[in-house]
Amino acid sequence: MSTLSTSSLRPLYTAAQVRELDRRTIAGGIESFALMQRAASSAWHSFRSRWPQARSVTVLCGGGNNGGDGHVLAALAMQSGLKVQRISLKPLHALQGDVARAAELATAAGVGLDEWQPSTTLTGEVIVDALLGTGLEGEVKGVVRHIIEAMNASHQPVLALDIPSGISADTGAVLGLAVEAACTVTFIGDKIGLHTGDAPAYTGEIDFRPLGVKAQAFFDIPPNAWRLDDDLLAEAFTPRSRISHKGDLGHVLVMGGAPGFGGAALLASQAAARLGAGKVSLATSPEHVAASLVRCPEVMAHGVRGGAEASMLPSTDVVVVGPGLGQDAWGQAILQSALQSELPLVVDADALNLLASRWSEVRRDNWVLTPHPGEAARLLGCSVADVQADRPAAARALQRERGGVVILKGAGSLVAGPSGLVVCPYGNPGMASGGMGDVLSGMLGTLIAQNDSLELAAWLGVIVHAQAGDDAAKNAGERGLLASDLASYARVLINP
Repeated sequence: MSTLSTSSLRPLYTAAQVRELDRRTIAGGIESFALMQRAASSAWHSFRSRWPQARSVTVLCGGGNNGGDGHVLAALAMQSGLKVQRISLKPLHALQGDVARAAELATAAGVGLDEWQPSTTLTGEVIVDALLGTGLEGEVKGVVRHIIEAMNASHQPVLALDIPSGISADTGAVLGLAVEAACTVTFIGDKIGLHTGDAPAYTGEIDFRPLGVKAQAFFDIPPNAWRLDDDLLAEAFTPRSRISHKGDLGHVLVMGGAPGFGGAALLASQAAARLGAGKVSLATSPEHVAASLVRCPEVMAHGVRGGAEASMLPSTDVVVVGPGLGQDAWGQAILQSALQSELPLVVDADALNLLASRWSEVRRDNWVLTPHPGEAARLLGCSVADVQADRPAAARALQRERGGVVILKGAGSLVAGPSGLVVCPYGNPGMASGGMGDVLSGMLGTLIAQNDSLELAAWLGVIVHAQAGDDAAKNAGERGLLASDLASYARVLINP
């Protein structure tokens, strides 16, 4: 498989980093107003490619540089023959610098200017959000809140410039209220907050325009994170050697399925098999063995009544512990057995809850923790709201405290490891159903067993899992998508 490298991934930045990139680009000889014109021209191209039949547009301009981009776009729209409604948060005389120059450009092009009033009706077939940009820090209030409410109530498609107003560029959280865009065209450096948290519900399609700025040329401004790309799959899943045998391809042990909770462990073990493990063993409550044999006879199912029996199972390459584990004596004994092993671990579900309550000090470098926001909150000793308010910070904090690699699941899943933070742009709401995390854990088990890098295995597992969900949804829709549907789609993905 390929080696771990972020070089092929799109870098993601914070708002402060992008402002510094902007400043340095201007200091390097590009006039700031010329950069504003580039941004507006790129946004206009994005507009035209998505709404070629539009004959009217409403452009809502704030008082900062984001508003300046909007003024220039309004001029371009007028010059192209569209009917333009331009609405400004501030009167012309209150604008300064490049923003004033942009507003004057639009006026010279014949674009009218209205100041926002509570009675204002948004008349354009498409609305352009050039209100706030990335500078927002506190909650949206006052007149801006009323404008965003009007935009969302208009039911017209919205093109957001740089970021939907009301979304935090650094965390993806909604700061009180946010614009619901159909498309977001973002400039210079892609922002981490566009890809995780609440943001995916507000950005629509993301169109990244670097405006000629080579962000990674500034070596002292390292990306805050990276965006995973499914091109990694073709690099990682090359054809197998013609003389491969099952001993070369990893032995995964899934430990879970307490009495009465067998389904999760069966899903995890079957997913491990479908991802191409040479052998898969399952340590589960004896009552679930028959179901496992019927469901997937290729999995070597063992009935165990406690940790002592589990520890006597054949040697394996990686242990997946947690699916259907429960938190009573059986689950505690099984997890203790797994923790006593020096093998790489994938820790999920109730194993995470037991780590939080009974093994709060345990840290190791050879495990992958896969919490959803609730489990992450228990591990961090905070609320779910705290986790969701800053998902990147939560993922990093967990990785610092517990070591190894942490996958914070949810919209825009995050993988925090020694190499930094990566964001998964794939996945869909159809995956909000029981068992999806168990399938991910099983997939991770196989990839770890076949890969020297725990972190790369985590990246690949997150991509395969999310892309399999997307392919399944594309084929038959999001509603009714089951965790067990993913294995067959995942198998296609790993055989490019």
